[in-house]
Parts: sequence; structure tokens; C-alpha cells
Amino acid sequence: MTTAPSTETDEPQQSVKPVATTKGWASLRPLVLRLHFYAGVLVAPFLLVAALTGGLYAASFQIEKIVYADEMTVSEVGDTKLPISEQVAAARKEHPEGTIAAVRPSPEDDATTRVMLSGVEGVDESATLAVFVDPYTAEVRGALEQYGATGALPVRTWIDQLHANLHLGETGRLYSELAASWLWVISGGGLVLWFSRRRALRKVRGTSGRRRTLGLHGTVGVWAAAGFFFLSATGLTWSAYAGANIDVLRTELHQATPAISAAASGDHGGHGGHDSGSADGGAAEGDLDKILDAARAKGLGDPVEIVPPADESSAYVVKQVQRSWPTKQDAVAVDPATAEVTDTLRFADFPVLAKLTRWGIDAHTGVLFGIVNQLVLMALALSLVLLIVWGYRMWWQRGRASAFGRPIPRGAWQQVPPYILVPALAVIAVLGYYVPLLGLPLAAFIVVDVVLGELAHRRGKRTNGGRAEAK
Repeated sequence: MTTAPSTETDEPQQSVKPVATTKGWASLRPLVLRLHFYAGVLVAPFLLVAALTGGLYAASFQIEKIVYADEMTVSEVGDTKLPISEQVAAARKEHPEGTIAAVRPSPEDDATTRVMLSGVEGVDESATLAVFVDPYTAEVRGALEQYGATGALPVRTWIDQLHANLHLGETGRLYSELAASWLWVISGGGLVLWFSRRRALRKVRGTSGRRRTLGLHGTVGVWAAAGFFFLSATGLTWSAYAGANIDVLRTELHQATPAISAAASGDHGGHGGHDSGSADGGAAEGDLDKILDAARAKGLGDPVEIVPPADESSAYVVKQVQRSWPTKQDAVAVDPATAEVTDTLRFADFPVLAKLTRWGIDAHTGVLFGIVNQLVLMALALSLVLLIVWGYRMWWQRGRASAFGRPIPRGAWQQVPPYILVPALAVIAVLGYYVPLLGLPLAAFIVVDVVLGELAHRRGKRTNGGRAEAK
């Protein structure tokens, strides 16, 4: 079986355009096949780890609800919730250590209120101690370490870090960025190769051996490709290097995520401090209730988070924290002295790319559409695992039987017409700059491949020379 697609016999031979297109593709297809094969073999281990840990993370939301049900839910739903200041006072009485970083009032009838404390001994600097309070009785139901804007508790935090960096810190993030950088390339190459095959060669039913494995690999890959492209693009948005480049690009295009101004007005006479011994971070009794009422008056419904002033010249910030659909991300700044709103930020006013980034990250993490979102992510993770297994199986089967899929001879790029090669190289250079964990490994592969090719060429010349002398 040849690697180039067969031409249709009924195609008009006198037409110049189809012939030129066919020649152009016939010259490019070996390069795509070679890239798809070697990238798949070399990057697949990283993708496999990302798929397994990512699928586990998609399930972590439900795991968290089961493991921490006592802390996250009330024992009995009451008639009326207590003022938020009383709930915070109860949390501070039980846990006077640290300072209040934020408060999340109970968003649902059966949910507890969270009072987040920073600077607590024994708690990681990047995390807070979340104290869970029954909003009806002010009973403290427990305290757990909490991480990130989504309020991840210990079990979900552990799984999240496993997926993000394998618990290796910043160095470990390189694995996930490498996987995200190459997933779309491998998926795109697979799509091109699959649809270039004759329809009769794509079927799975009635086939066996390597042909069947290829059919399964291609069919599942086609159905899952859109999801892989999405995971790759959204994963790169908060990666270490490509993510930084994307942030710079968004800023230059005036598409960065806006921030609310927390500057207060006037002299607050000591309001907004952070006295760890007080219930509400230094504000007068009942201030939290007034702050929350002011935010409610501006249309901020649950769930919300109240962030105390950073200093005496700052305001409270009340922001919505619902990342499920419909997204609620409005925020207001409230003067602690007068309880007047000094600034308002609406999600509807976000730039387009800022909105897309928010939705993309939330869908990637499985919160945008709840359980359905999480099931889709688990299905994509399973698909990727199967594709990798089938890919390695084809590699094994190729060496035992069929000739299809053998490594394409070096030098195939020399057959690519300049009008295809030059633009392709320009696109690769730009992508390699903005996505360095795509560009650097690709450049390294090319260098190694050229060196190995040159060594093989010299060995061949010496061998042929020796044979000539022997004759």
C-alpha cells in the first residue's frame, strides 16, 4: 500500500488545477505522516499521563462532595439564615489565628458558609484555611485547607496538582505544557491522514490485524478531535510559557481581563484594617452585613465572595464566583465607611477574548456545565488513552506484517514545492515562538534527524566504497 492517496480514474486529465493540487498533497503527505508517527511515539507518554490525571480531575468534584459532605453541607436546613457577621464571629471564636482573607456566604439552602483565613501556621502560603459554619445555627462544622479561586479542598487540590505538575512544582508544569502543545498537532495530522485515505479503507467492520487497529484508531480520533483541539488550546492559556505569551498578546490587543478598582474614598478612621482578633477583619460590628446588602442592591446574587480591604485606603470587594453556566462574574467595590459602591465591574462588559478565556478554562476544568461537562472530559480522557494504546499497537503490528506506516525516508521535504514549503516554515516559526514547547522539541527533532541521516549516508558511502574495492 502506498502512502499517497490514489487518484480517481474519472477525474478530467486535462484539468490543471486538480493535478497541481494532487501533486502538492502527494509531496506533503509523507511529511505529515512522519510528523504524526514520531510525535505520537515520543509525546504519547506525556499525553497518557495527562489523560489519566485529567480524567481523575474531572471526577474530583464529585469525590470532593462525598469526602467532605459533613463540612460542605448543614445537618438540617433551617428557616432563616443568621447575619453574615454572626457567622464570621463564630468562625473567629473557634479559629482566632491568622487574618480573614475572604468570606463566602452560604450559596444554597443546605450549604455552609466558608470563612477563609490566611497566614495560619501549618497552612501553605498559597492556600487558606476554610472554616465551615452552619448559617442557621453558627455551628462550626470543621476547617480544611482550601486552594484556588474554585475553592478546591485537599483531595481535589491534590488531584489538581497531580494533573498540573505531578507534584514537582514549576518544573513539573513542563510535562503538561508539552502535552498541550503537541496534542493539537498530533490530532490535526491524524485528521489529515485519515481523510486522505479512500473511504473503503476507513472501515472497521470486517477487518482484522493492523487494519482493524488502524480503523479503530482513526475512527475514535476523528470523533474526539474537536475535543482534543479544545483541551490543547485552553490548556495552553494558563501554561507557563505559552500562557505568558498569550497574556502578552491579549494585553496588546486590549483583550486582557479587567480588574475592579478597590480604592475607597475619604478617611475611614481605622476601617478596613486586619486585626486578627476581630470577627470581620477590623471593621465595625455589622459592617459585613451592610457590605453584602450594598452588593445585593447592585444585583450580585449568590454565590459571592467578600474580600476585606487590603489596607485603610481600600474598599471591600464583593464578587460573584459562579463559573458554571450562566457565568456570574460581576464585582463591586464597597466603601467600608459609608457602605456605598465605589466601582462596578460587569462580566457583560469584559472584552471578547477575556470572556472566551474564562469560559474555556472553566470548560477545561469541568465546571462550566457541571456533571455533563465532567462526563465529557472523562470520555475524552478515555478516548486519548485508547488512541495511545492503539497507536503503539500499530507500531508493533507494523514491524510484524503490513508495510503501511513504515518510517518515511528522510529528505521528503525536498519534494515539497516552494509555494507550500516556505509558508509552512513561516507558520511553524511563528508557532514555535509563541508555543516554545512545540518549537524547541520540533527543532531538536529536526537537528537529530539530520545528524542521523548524515551519519547513515556516510556509513552507506563507506560500505559501497568497500564493496567496490572488493570487486
